[in-house]
Amino acid sequence: MKYKKVGNSGLRISLLSLGSWTTFGDSVKDEALVGDIVKAAYDKGVNFFDMADAYAKGESERMMGRALKGLPRHTLVLSSKLFRPMSEDVNDQGLSRKHIMESIDKSLSRIGTDYLDIYFCHRHDPETAMEETVRAMDDLIHAGKILYWGTSEWPMEKIEEAVGLAERYNLYKPLVEQSQYSLLYRERVEKEVLPSLSKYGMGLVVFSPLASGLLTGKYDEGIPEKSRIGRLGFVRETWYREDPIARVRQLKTVAEELKIPRNEVALAWILNQAGISSIISGATHRSQLESNLKALEVTLPREVLAKIDKIFCPGSN
Repeated sequence: MKYKKVGNSGLRISLLSLGSWTTFGDSVKDEALVGDIVKAAYDKGVNFFDMADAYAKGESERMMGRALKGLPRHTLVLSSKLFRPMSEDVNDQGLSRKHIMESIDKSLSRIGTDYLDIYFCHRHDPETAMEETVRAMDDLIHAGKILYWGTSEWPMEKIEEAVGLAERYNLYKPLVEQSQYSLLYRERVEKEVLPSLSKYGMGLVVFSPLASGLLTGKYDEGIPEKSRIGRLGFVRETWYREDPIARVRQLKTVAEELKIPRNEVALAWILNQAGISSIISGATHRSQLESNLKALEVTLPREVLAKIDKIFCPGSN
């Protein structure tokens, strides 16, 4: 495993990490299977495990926490997120001070830990003043409940506002942004996010690197039963279209020339991009995790990178 520093901090996280969106507590409810996947990841050097309170309404945090129990806490980098509604209560959502202070305790209890290494604001909250959010996250750091905080899919102007407020009032700044990034979703990260984050001293972790499985070739000939795109309508509307499927079929030729699966090519391509601290990947079986980890051993020649770039040029998808 390789490790990279997150932004200008001294924190190091595994280049490939394990996330739990739509898997643990959702499509994967077998506790033994979750434990097997998490233990296999840890044994291969994965130290960064990403969660969110909204994933399976808290059950994802519970299952990941139970799977991690017994592992030395100092060897783990644990993150979770808040923002999305957790109940019908009017205050049980967003980035108000009230919701932040209550959500962190609930997440810590579900995971079974005293602190989070990184706490992400899952989306920007247009209904809460930025200073309120930044001060609340700063207070959580001073209280020892989190070590760093970050943003996820925030507009760059809002990240800039948060950083500016933190600098003005001597508060802890966001350390890391979490963005969607894959061969099929490149433009925002490459044109907006990466060029700006370095000047703020922030790192970048990326999620959905395989476009919900589309880049594996799993959907070349239709939608398999019980697949993510089959189960989740909003994911199906995003990815199950002829143009991206056609591009993924073109990637098959590149993968066959390299004699490796398409998921390894897609992940290795991201690993080749500068400025990324970690790729958050998911797994419903141990074999998926092991296949994804093999991407760390793949070197893509310059001519292969050029072919891939031609198939998936930014702005074409």
